[in-house]
Amino acid sequence: MERESYKNGTESMTMLTTMIWGVLNMCVQFLEGLVSTLIHSGEEQGEPPTETEDKSAWRTDEEFAREMLAGVNPVIIRCLQEFPPSSKLDSKVYGDQTSTITEEHIGKYLNGLSIDEAIKSNKLFILDHHDALMPYLKRINETSTKIYTSRTLLFLKEDGTLKPLAIELSLPHPDGNQFGAISKVYTPAEEGVQSCIWQLAKAYVAVIDSGYHQLISHWLHTHAAIEPFVIATNSHPTGPHQCWWCPGVNSISKKVFHGVGHQYFIKTGFFLSKHSPLISSREDYPYAVDGLEIWSAIKTWVEDYCSFYYKTDDMVQNDSELQSWWKELREEGHGDKKDEPWWPKMQTREELIETCTITIWIASALHAAINFGQYPYGGYPPNRPAMSRQFMPEEGSTDYKELKTHPDKAFLKTFTSQLESVLGISLVEILSRHSSDEIYLGQRDSLD
Repeated sequence: MERESYKNGTESMTMLTTMIWGVLNMCVQFLEGLVSTLIHSGEEQGEPPTETEDKSAWRTDEEFAREMLAGVNPVIIRCLQEFPPSSKLDSKVYGDQTSTITEEHIGKYLNGLSIDEAIKSNKLFILDHHDALMPYLKRINETSTKIYTSRTLLFLKEDGTLKPLAIELSLPHPDGNQFGAISKVYTPAEEGVQSCIWQLAKAYVAVIDSGYHQLISHWLHTHAAIEPFVIATNSHPTGPHQCWWCPGVNSISKKVFHGVGHQYFIKTGFFLSKHSPLISSREDYPYAVDGLEIWSAIKTWVEDYCSFYYKTDDMVQNDSELQSWWKELREEGHGDKKDEPWWPKMQTREELIETCTITIWIASALHAAINFGQYPYGGYPPNRPAMSRQFMPEEGSTDYKELKTHPDKAFLKTFTSQLESVLGISLVEILSRHSSDEIYLGQRDSLD
């Protein structure tokens, strides 16, 4: 018993030491990136990779919409299924959270279609960050951060581009969550102070999407989801196993300590679907267009690989080490979800193939899609600010007057400060780097 306790304690200390070194290594990289940013802070900062050479293109509605598909977080936008958009939050706790966007706000932008016709023809889309943030918004806004929840509606034009129609920004009711939300809807404007208001509304959406992307799309849905697979793969097998030698699965372990550092830096740098085939035909939706081809290639390769070792379903069922690995990562790694009905039973060759395909996809293509674009798009803070420090100016206020006379100054004052911008640029530059020992799809690290 003492020997076993000593062994477990030693393993825990080894894991803790390794994690600490992982975090320290990330800190060193962060400081190196910060120094580099400070050294070059006097140089002209490049704008995000828009489809035009116009240096103000990032301000346009076209670019704002394009980045929802071809930017760093292309996994949230979806077809609108009902109007007005509803909420799935418990109405007994949060009251009526139904959107306040009306036909009056968007009807004139639908090229003669009614809202029902636009929905049925898959012309209306939504970037919905309402339900995910509303339960936490009061606590977030008790800090120096001032942020909203948001719903953004868009229309698919004949040329295949998206046009933003309306942005709804919402706050919890001041008298309590049970009274619903206080919402205001903003629509496109090109002149006067209303154009400045519209620009601020788009920037708030970028802040919200930036935080959701970093915490949910990036960290939770890739690093955190895969970590139990990494731990089970590295700790469980007693010897060589054909699935552990699968290059895709094995290479995942190289990302786990990056995830440790990533989780740490989220706290310092940011305020915090099934309809994808319908829009996958768009030329400027690389996540869907390229992603479907990459998924198919991964599954074909995994199918050939697994079929070489497992000729029948019985061979999967009788592989005790494979079954123990699956049991550990399901019951220990995802203990809170272990009884969910959607788990594969790992009784057939097809279930093994599908599981390996999903695991490799998450740790390679999905992570690449939502990670490596962070610096190109977020490295220019006005395009994708990560923090907001005050609410939308109210008419008659000093901030509103400043918005009319010095709109750019008011914009910068509202969002990320200079220091936060420098730290944020350094952070996303580090996160966007490829590992020095990165192995790309189709490549081999050795001939062995």
